[in-house]
Parts: sequence; C-alpha cells; structure tokens
Amino acid sequence: MTIENMAITSATKHSSTLQADWYFDFNSPYAYLQLEQFDCLPSNLEIHLRPIVFGALLGHWEHKGPAEIPEKRKHTYRYSQFRAEQLGIPFRMPPAHPFNPMPMLRLAIAMNSEKALIQKIFRYIWQAGNSMTTAEDWQNLCAHLDIKNADELISQEEVKLQLRANTDRAIAQGVFGIPTFVVDGQLFWGEDATAMLLHHLAHPNWLESQEVQRISNLPVGIVRKI
Repeated sequence: MTIENMAITSATKHSSTLQADWYFDFNSPYAYLQLEQFDCLPSNLEIHLRPIVFGALLGHWEHKGPAEIPEKRKHTYRYSQFRAEQLGIPFRMPPAHPFNPMPMLRLAIAMNSEKALIQKIFRYIWQAGNSMTTAEDWQNLCAHLDIKNADELISQEEVKLQLRANTDRAIAQGVFGIPTFVVDGQLFWGEDATAMLLHHLAHPNWLESQEVQRISNLPVGIVRKI
C-alpha cells in the first residue's frame, strides 16, 4: 500500500481531530524529506511543528550525532540521496554539513513556527543546496525569506526560552532523534517511520497487540561497559 493510500485509510478510521507534535532541527535531511510528505498525512491530523536543538538531545542521551561518526556520516548522506530519489523529492546537499542551526530555529519560533516559513527554510538548504556556515549565508537566507529584522527577532529572550522549552518538552516525551512525531504519547522516529505512523493512525490498537507489547518490554540481556 502506498503512503497516499495509507493516509486515505487512516483518515477514514478517525472522524475527530488528532493532535501530533513534530520535532525537528534544520540540520536533518530526513526532516526535510518528511516535511515534504505532509500532504500525504490525514487531514484530521493537527500537527504542531516544534523546532528543537538536536545537539541538546545528543547531550541528554549521551549520543554521538550521525555526522560525528565518519562512516555513519557517509551512509546518512548517501541514504538521504537515495530516499529523495525513491520519493521523487528534489534534493541537494548543502556544500558543508553540519552547520549551526540556532538562528534558523529561533527565527522559526519568532514566526510562530509557521509551516510555510519552515518549509521555505528547509527547501533553501536541502532543495537548493545553499550554504549555511557563514554570517553572509545567514543574511542571504533572510533576504530570500524577505525578513529584514531577522536578527532582532531571534535576539528576543522569549524566543530563546521557547526553543529551550520545546527541547525540554521533547526530552520529557522521550524523543531521542529527529525528526520525530509524537502521537498519543507514542514516538515515531525518522522519515522512514512515516508509514508506521500512518499504520498507527489507521490501527490505533496495533501497539497494544500481544507481540508488540512483548517486544516493547523485553529484558536487557547484557549491558556494555563504557
């Protein structure tokens, strides 16, 4: 079944509005690819786009980021290209990655986390392949967005506090990577979990099935010494 067909099936299973949090960071190519598929999600799924600081997640869970492990970095970039080609989504890696996403995250919050603006930023980076590593790159993005007071907007204390609150909220919900959907208290991590999210929406009792419950509560067999 295609994602589009699963979305139709999901929509017919639920007549009421469902709430979802979508956590993302502009450093993630997978977040860009998933956002490009939002039109395939059920129309009764109300999505709250929540920018967060991926680095803070890594610090909390004591993870290394994909770009910090050389072979994983290579795999991530190759798989992003592969997924884009498979999905038919325009994709071009920026010339250097990772980059500092903080100004963009704060700008998204200052602009009320509007989907149109967030998608425009993602496309500027991941579709057009523009650099985001210098102050000039930031100014070029602001010009592209036609936002003349961006530096003033991202300097507001309430914007900084909201970004921190979003990140703390994600950690409290158990979010460990991006992009992540949280629906009904359940986490769906990664662009490739989109189909699993749609399956949950169409079959909300699936996660309560005997086998899924069994594997969700397996005991730890061995703990690696660090």
